[in-house]
Amino acid sequence: MKLIIEIPDNKASSLLEVLNSISFVKIEPISPAKVKFLNELKQSVDQVMMAKEDKIELKSAEQLLNEL
Repeated sequence: MKLIIEIPDNKASSLLEVLNSISFVKIEPISPAKVKFLNELKQSVDQVMMAKEDKIELKSAEQLLNEL
């Protein structure tokens, strides 16, 4: 299982120390670019879910093409 955990910078070192002491836990830092991508992807998924619940209206393909 893979998890992404967001913690404050000032708490990171102590948590990493604990996680590194567990033999079956593998820690892989991710790049700022990947963090940005994942945040944008989550925002997109949230928008789709809100649209399915009729909470927001998404732009049509024609509206998107007209913006180009």
